Amino acid sequence: MRSAGCLVAVVCVLLACRLAAAQSLTVAAASDLQTVLPALVATFEKETGRKVSLTFGSSGNFSTQIENGAPFDVFLSADIDYPRRLERAGLTERGTLYEYATGHLVLWTRQDSGIDIRQGLSVLTDARIRRIAIANPEHAPYGRAAVAALRHDGLYERVQAKLVIGENISQTAQFAQTGSADVGLIALSVALSPALTSSGSYVEIPESLHPPIEQAAVVLASSRLKPLARQFVDYLKKPESLTILKSYGFAVPRTTVR
Repeated sequence: MRSAGCLVAVVCVLLACRLAAAQSLTVAAASDLQTVLPALVATFEKETGRKVSLTFGSSGNFSTQIENGAPFDVFLSADIDYPRRLERAGLTERGTLYEYATGHLVLWTRQDSGIDIRQGLSVLTDARIRRIAIANPEHAPYGRAAVAALRHDGLYERVQAKLVIGENISQTAQFAQTGSADVGLIALSVALSPALTSSGSYVEIPESLHPPIEQAAVVLASSRLKPLARQFVDYLKKPESLTILKSYGFAVPRTTVR
């Protein structure tokens, strides 16, 4: 009888764990949010008592996955065009699309590289720079911004052979940090992470050189936790959330929810 009771208890615990996992809010988030989003989520979880599961990657890949039925509740894209396309396709909850931030592109290099990035993009033609890391412009907005900036300054054709393509902005930064590339065109939010701040330096790329990196959140129509998903998106609009985003290098809107 005692063994049977133990078995029942174990089964109940397993079922409870599965139910808790099923009730976790699942968020697909752009890689440039890897430093800031855990801080935001920790406060949200404390305030609501609900768990949030984060998956980071490229915005374009997430958009394709969502179109193919990926079971996310919220999509935080580094490019507002992806949520807009999903909205037009009827895959989002009406009225939930929210532009939460604008990203900034920077040129980053290691402290021991000997490269003076204060020259800006023109330094990329230096013969000492053999590899330049950028995110894949096919599906990463920072990659498209990097290409646009290079084209604006008439440098793209001159440095194209040097380009090393990262799957997302985090991998791009990793290439530059580990020496797989001499420099990287990455997100300011990533450059401000402790690992990159301690090992390298950056210079901001003027926003006039590329289209704005407008980032947006949206609740997905397939979500089974729509009230909680809406609550999470609204949480991003609060003054304290905007303050945290700004501290990680994002420009933020004035819209707030109290």
